[in-house]
Amino acid sequence: MKKLTILHSNDMHGDFLAEQIDESLVGGVSMLSGYISKVREEEKNVIYAIAGDMFRGSIIDAEYKGISTIEIMNALSPDIVTLGNHEIDYGIAHLLFIEKCAQFPIINANLYIKTNGVRLFSPYKIMEIDGMRILFIGIITEEVLAQAKQDPLIGSLIDTSDAAKEVGRICNAYKAVDIDFTVLLTHIGYEQDLELARLLQPEWGVDLIIGGHSHTYLEQPTLVNDVLIAHAGTGTDIIGRFDIIVDTDKNNVASYEWEMVPINDAHCPRDLQLEALIDKYKEVTDRKYARIVTRFNRILTHPKRNTETSLGNLFADIFCESLGLDIMLLGSGSIRNEKLGTLVDYGNLKETFPYDDEIYMMKIDGGKFKRMMKYMLRDEAFSGETEFYQLSKGLRLVYSKGQKAFKSMTYNGKEIEDEDVFTVGLQNFHFSNLENFLGISFKEAEEIQKPRVVSTSCLDVVEEYLGKHHLLDRDVEGRIIIED
Repeated sequence: MKKLTILHSNDMHGDFLAEQIDESLVGGVSMLSGYISKVREEEKNVIYAIAGDMFRGSIIDAEYKGISTIEIMNALSPDIVTLGNHEIDYGIAHLLFIEKCAQFPIINANLYIKTNGVRLFSPYKIMEIDGMRILFIGIITEEVLAQAKQDPLIGSLIDTSDAAKEVGRICNAYKAVDIDFTVLLTHIGYEQDLELARLLQPEWGVDLIIGGHSHTYLEQPTLVNDVLIAHAGTGTDIIGRFDIIVDTDKNNVASYEWEMVPINDAHCPRDLQLEALIDKYKEVTDRKYARIVTRFNRILTHPKRNTETSLGNLFADIFCESLGLDIMLLGSGSIRNEKLGTLVDYGNLKETFPYDDEIYMMKIDGGKFKRMMKYMLRDEAFSGETEFYQLSKGLRLVYSKGQKAFKSMTYNGKEIEDEDVFTVGLQNFHFSNLENFLGISFKEAEEIQKPRVVSTSCLDVVEEYLGKHHLLDRDVEGRIIIED
């Protein structure tokens, strides 16, 4: 029997800086590093793992396209990392460059080049610690890797079933090696982790799934098919901690304790060298992004992706009005902060709305539009496992979740008919994933008129509008009403 301590984070999203909350200093990589170092001093066998999405969410990350993040992560020194969907945001080629900058192993079992089937990353890592051999396998699926679909040469496993088969192949290949403990580092979301665990064969010997993507907070790990599943929320305010007794004869978990440890100044020392590194980047971004863009009438919020929000309403209305659209469908996940205002500087704006892609305009008839909205409101939308959209002014949906049907769908007070025609705006990322996100094909989208780009920069549109309009306000006014 040997003790193993596994610390784990996921979906850090460039959350580098601590915040003052009430009387406490909370989060940030300085105190996170301090806590990890403290545990490494106190315990003999410690592994720190990150389950994807180190990138996106901060100006420091966006300004340097992730290079700053990798340098900060090098200082944090994780033992093992897997890819999340946002590691792809700056492009596959840039990600491969980023990997060369990383001083820690990045694993992924299922991203490959379509022309020859060659994997882009090492699929696994076997760590030897205190005489134990610990196998880590990195998993992501095409279901969450929508950004990669814009690169025709890159492929990935399609779904959770394929991912399970790949895990089986790797585990079977190392039966001759005495693997004491097996961990899947995944970035597919909590619900998909549950499904993945159900598909794993006991003979493969998987003990633990450490996951990310869905930003799930757990009270305790979930046990499915004798596999423990744990997520650690999002950001750097918390870290997951396993203290596991490994039975090295039976190669399984004899016993364990797990907790979500808060990162704050009550028990986490600061890493001053890491702070100095972050300050170097922050000084540059502060000078560049400190200019004031506008002032809102009050703070506007975006607390949840899968519901109408005041900030989502404002942004959707800006695109609709600026680009002369009938309807703007703004991806809820494009809004990365929970609130904005009252004073809005360029840094706040770019952190809150970092995706600067094109806007496509489609001409869609009422029948197809109703199908799109029904697809958006499928069951997965309510568990946060899929895309959701903020709607521009004039559109109002009343949907019965129990009946899976609309009670009403109106535009400017008039019930939408199948033969009506609307100009609908979508960001490039969402247009590129039209079938997966909204349930219609490109062929259907071209039936009335070929979709075209009406703006090459989302951020330009928002910044220009905000610069000319002050004391803006929006309410949650019932654009989307979910009954039952």
